[in-house]
Amino acid sequence: MPANDLWAGALSLVLIHDETGCPHSALNAARLLDRLCEMEGLDADTRNLCERASGRLSAARAKHDPLRA
Repeated sequence: MPANDLWAGALSLVLIHDETGCPHSALNAARLLDRLCEMEGLDADTRNLCERASGRLSAARAKHDPLRA
């Protein structure tokens, strides 16, 4: 999957999670952000933002469904 698709998918899922609270959107957004963090050439600041966002989405999902976190 090209990087642009990853960015678009992650942002779309973040918005869906924000609008609906869907825990699956949070999980999948966090997964895409983790993949983006692993990409070569990503600057440190952007990598840090992706890691922070992934962590918050994972925490939100765990809060919503602690047995599946």
